[in-house]
Order: sequence, then structure tokens, then C-alpha cells
Amino acid sequence: MALRKERMSPVDTAWWHMEEPTNLMMITSVMTFEKVITLDQLHQVIEQRMLRFDRFRQRVIEPRFGIGTLYWEPDPKFDINAHIHHLALPEPGGKAALQDLVSDLMGTPLDYSKPLWQAYLIDSYEGGCAVIFRLHHCIADGIALVRVMLSMTDDSPDAEWWVKTEKKSRRKPGLLRRMTNPAISAAKTTRQVTEAVWDEYTTTLKNPGRLIDATKFGANAAARLGKITLRWPDPQSLYKGPLGTQKRSAWSEAIRLSDVKAIGRVMGGTINDVMATAVSGALRRYLEAHNQPTKGIKLRAYTPVNLRPLDSPIELGNRFGLVYLTLPIGIEDQVERFQEVKRCMDELKDSPEAIVAMGLLSVGGLAPKELQSSVFDFFHTKATAVMTNVPGPRQPIYMAGSRLKYIMAWVPQSGKLGMGISVISYNGGIQVGFNTDSGLVPNPTQLVTFLMQEFEDMLALVHTQELTEV
Repeated sequence: MALRKERMSPVDTAWWHMEEPTNLMMITSVMTFEKVITLDQLHQVIEQRMLRFDRFRQRVIEPRFGIGTLYWEPDPKFDINAHIHHLALPEPGGKAALQDLVSDLMGTPLDYSKPLWQAYLIDSYEGGCAVIFRLHHCIADGIALVRVMLSMTDDSPDAEWWVKTEKKSRRKPGLLRRMTNPAISAAKTTRQVTEAVWDEYTTTLKNPGRLIDATKFGANAAARLGKITLRWPDPQSLYKGPLGTQKRSAWSEAIRLSDVKAIGRVMGGTINDVMATAVSGALRRYLEAHNQPTKGIKLRAYTPVNLRPLDSPIELGNRFGLVYLTLPIGIEDQVERFQEVKRCMDELKDSPEAIVAMGLLSVGGLAPKELQSSVFDFFHTKATAVMTNVPGPRQPIYMAGSRLKYIMAWVPQSGKLGMGISVISYNGGIQVGFNTDSGLVPNPTQLVTFLMQEFEDMLALVHTQELTEV
């Protein structure tokens, strides 16, 4: 009996074809917990909550000779034990050892003959445990996959997690909805606008010739397409160059959200403005520490933007756009740098750039494989990094009764980009993680150190301002 196959969407196909040995298209997440979660408990949680989505039981079927449509097909030999692994960190353990393990896994391909995900339970981490997930980008975008991971948690340690039902899972829209808020809104993201965007996108897939029709997209979108096309590639720096297969990861301790809000309040901007200013400063300090010029340099990070309705149920697949965020690392003064970041952010908020970028990605997925690299290079040459910003739950959450301490997640850099920057808030704190190519930035913990120095300087400015007002 033939297995039921499902056609892969053009955008999901685009992410499948972006896979290269030097840049694996995986979304990697790290979750740490206060108490031990047993292997049996993790099996139950994944089986009951994650595997309710058929995609995690399906494998990718490529056409013969690489020509034609890709399909999803149920894995006839699916075995959950092939996807969940039990590991221990080498002595003395701790954060450095966990970062090394995450780094190694980021450079290790998935088994393409099976469903494209892996989970790793790490014993004896800081008195509790850690869980690492690796999931291929063709399954879904980062926001959707983070929502899937958070659907395996509860608001209370006493929740009956082992008998979770579909009905009960729908009672938690507040927690999951917060994960859908984009780092930057596209065209003043509201439900009405987002649904209109999605209607336009699905219609475009049926008739891709309409994609770059200025009369349909409007003059503003056509102008934005022209602006993207005419952008110069990002300047050369230590952050760009030939890539290898080894990756490095590092992340900060939690930064108090109240401090970030205080900085934004004094400087007259948002949390996102503060974070982008601090990241820009960290990148600047790193270049200066390695005797590299910084004067007048601006680097771009392309940032995923959610295009789903904000209260939609969890749905897999890639449905997001991209915007280019300018990071003015050439500006030394923090206040001036903040003002420039805010100006760029404000411009993007009313821009259809994310919508245009999503359409271009769908073209890449529909194009012959020989032409796809040209479409993808269109994006990659104009940026230096990928930067994501995901607002997480504001209150503690629990998996199998164990309290989540923090969560980090990185989307793949794709193409020839060698750096990923992840910003995630959770339970009153914000953490920043860097994922780098080891040949370009061999020690991203330096970037973390410089980032924390930026925040210390920002807080000093805030305290000075507060004393002046008194």
C-alpha cells in the first residue's frame, strides 16, 4: 500500500534547498530546568504533545534526478527512540560544557532519511537538566517551532502534563500568543493586515507570475522591492568570509527586563531599540579588540517577521517575511547610536519589506534548482547576520513539573552568512545568544562579554539622567 504523500510548499522547499555542509538549515534550541526530567518523562511529553503534529513523523522525499516537487511522506519505520538521545556533559560540566555541546550539534547534520528533528536530554546540569532540540527549517519557521516547544510546557508544576488533551491545550492561548509577536511589525501588524497578507501570499503561490506585479503590491511595495534590489552588499569585516563546518555558540546570563525598559524610557525608545543598540555596540567592541576599523561602518542583520494572525492555532510551515535591520556599529556614542537604531526601526515598522521578501522566497522555492542559489544570494550578500527577537512567557513555565530556567533558540544563518544573534525574553529577563562560524569568530563568549559591558554603560547613563532629574 502506497504511503500518502503531501506536497512541500515552495517556501519550505526554499529552506530545504538552502542546506549546505557549511550552513545547516537547523533551528537549535536549549532549555534548562531546575529539576531533573527523566528520559521516560521526556518521551511522554514529546509523544503526547509534539508528535500530535504529523510533520514530526514524516520524512522528505526528493524527486528522481533532483527535478520536480518535494514531498512529505510518513516514515514507515518511525521510531521515537531514534530521535531522543540521553547524554551527560564531560567533567566538570557547567555552562561552558553545554555551550561546547550545542556548538558541536550545530555543525552536525540531521539524518535526512528520517523525520528531521532530534532531542537531547542532558543529565546533571546545574542541579537539574537541559534539553536541546534540533529541527529542520523546512518543517516550520522559528516562531512556529518555538511555539511547538512551549506547547510541551504548563503554567503550573502541578499540571497533569501526562494526560494533556487537545481540548486542554487550547486553554493556553495567552502563553503561546506571546510567542507570535514579531520583533518588528510589518505594515503595522494587526490581525486584519496579517490575514490580508496571507491571502495575497496563497493567491500568489497559485499564480506566481503575479508576484512582482506593481499594480497588485502597490507603489510602496514596488518601491521597497527596488530599494532592496539596489542595496549595496554589506562591507567586508571579520564577520564575513569563507565558512567551515564548525560552529560556536555562547549566550548571556539573564538581563533584567526592568533595566532594559528603564533604558528605553530614558532614551525614548523601545526594548527592541535598546537591544539592537547594545548588539551593535558589542559588534563594534569586538572589531576594535581585533584592531579592525569601525568608523562609519554599518552592518545589516536580516530579521524574521511573523506574518501569521496573532491568535492563530499552532501551524507548521514557513510563513514569515524578512526585513533588513541596520546596525550602526560605526557610531561610538551610545545615545547617537540609539537614535540611529530607532530611526531605522521606525522606518521598518511602516514598510512592506517583509511581505516583499516573503514573495521573493516563494519565487526561490518555485525556481529551477540551478537558479535558486542566485535568488538566495540576493538576500545573503546584503547582510552580515541573522537577528531574531522573540518575546517569551512573562511568568515561569514547567515541563513535566520541572521549572524552566531559561530558553535560547537560534535560526540557521543560511547561505554564506556566518553569524546568528538571538534575543529571547522570559520571566522578567532577557538573554542574548550568538552563533558563529568558528573560522570567523572562534570565541563568541567575547561578544557576550562586550554585550554586557554595553548594558553596564547604558545603565550608568540612565542613573546619571535620573540623578540629574532629582
